[in-house]
Amino acid sequence: MSLLLPTCDIMVVYKSLVLQTDKASLLAKVVQRVKELKQQTSEITELETVPSETDEITVLSTGGDYGSDGRLVFKASLCCEDRSDLIPDLIEILNSLHLKTLKAEMATLGGRTRNVLVVAADKEHSIESINFLQNSLKSLLDRSNSSDRSKRRRGLDRRLMS
Repeated sequence: MSLLLPTCDIMVVYKSLVLQTDKASLLAKVVQRVKELKQQTSEITELETVPSETDEITVLSTGGDYGSDGRLVFKASLCCEDRSDLIPDLIEILNSLHLKTLKAEMATLGGRTRNVLVVAADKEHSIESINFLQNSLKSLLDRSNSSDRSKRRRGLDRRLMS
């Protein structure tokens, strides 16, 4: 006994199978795209260039890496509120410590900024430079925070006087 279906029933079954296949392939494409986006997000996070909501200072040796000229190379990162005199202050700190900037990555988002610098220290001051830079960045951050508080305080005083 053979199973014979009317032509219209065969078309319904065929369309149903095609739709299921299309849905399955579409779902597979969506899953693949989500995986790609997760990978891109993790790569961005690894770069550490997106500013965070908290103030952060990091100064790390790159594992004893020395440049071709014998200078110690290390990485410094500063995340804080963005302000107009931040870059000149950073340049002044780097110059005063005789550090050479090899690479700089800067990102600003929502009034916050992250500056990631790869710097090289003079041969004579290599290890001390790491500590001096960290302390200088801390005082820069403290000055920034105190000036922000005094600006907010002045704004509050003006509102109270009005």
